[in-house]
Amino acid sequence: MAERSQTAPEAGSDMGNEDAIGGNVSKYAVLPSGYCGQPKKGHLIFDACFESGNLGRVDQVSEFEYDLFIRPDTCNPRFRVWFNFTVENVKESQRVIFNIVNFSKTKSLYRDGMAPMVKSTSRPKWQRLPPKNVYYYRCPDHRKNYVMSFAFCFDREEDIYQFAYCYPYTYTRFQHYLDSLQKRNMDYFFREQLGQSVQQRHLDLLTITSPDNLREGAEKKVVFITGRVHPGETPSSFVCQGIIDFLISQHPIARVLREHLVFKIAPMLNPDGVYLGNYRCSLMGFDLNRHWLDPSPWAHPTLHGVKQLIIQMYNDPVSNQTHSTPVGFMA
Repeated sequence: MAERSQTAPEAGSDMGNEDAIGGNVSKYAVLPSGYCGQPKKGHLIFDACFESGNLGRVDQVSEFEYDLFIRPDTCNPRFRVWFNFTVENVKESQRVIFNIVNFSKTKSLYRDGMAPMVKSTSRPKWQRLPPKNVYYYRCPDHRKNYVMSFAFCFDREEDIYQFAYCYPYTYTRFQHYLDSLQKRNMDYFFREQLGQSVQQRHLDLLTITSPDNLREGAEKKVVFITGRVHPGETPSSFVCQGIIDFLISQHPIARVLREHLVFKIAPMLNPDGVYLGNYRCSLMGFDLNRHWLDPSPWAHPTLHGVKQLIIQMYNDPVSNQTHSTPVGFMA
């Protein structure tokens, strides 16, 4: 790989200090040193100003190689893992090497064969890059941070390409999914708003059970399921959706489960972090999974709302029309 330039790039030179990365790149055109004028085909344009996007800085190392910097989680520079960005203005058959240079984790599934995701406007289905084109290693050029490098060849000039750490699952996607379930008017599916995040996004609570189990005097055990406390752990949302789809289905086992149990599901505990493209933290930089003991109603309102509900169900099972002991959790 080429030797890295010690000078800041011509375009976007305000991004020159790694410690100063504070926002996502927005239609950032990487131009050759000394070039003036509008970007030509092959002058890549990077963007991460969209929901769950993350890319804080781009440095061009050579004609073919680029160093990419993850934007740290909001209010917490310790966590730099999730990335999700687009590239456009490419040339057909243009080959590049992208180096994600400031990972904060030493251990990664990239060391064991995992590969980043890619899709484009003409091929909207996410695909994994070939693992043989992906390398994860400690790099002395970047404070001995771990670097993930991958080679890629753009093949369609009019396409916009999107790269991500793993399969994205946005807050908006989940809201559309829950809206579609509500429209089906199932008598064993209930959706309510348990609270709001710091940025006023919904903390949804789903109840899935036979209506008979919610009548006065009914006593049924509760299975309480939570998901997406860490926004970068997107598989949690896919698993949660799969559980919901099964529980509301007409499968014989799903019917038996609805007859004998009450399922309470809080599917997205960190909607702000998900929306902002954080990896682990909330808007205010808190790792919410470390604040269950004493969640603050203003700093950790989603945790506070869920914990208060669980305590209420435990202390007052009659008014909640369920057995007093939740029997299971899933993060």
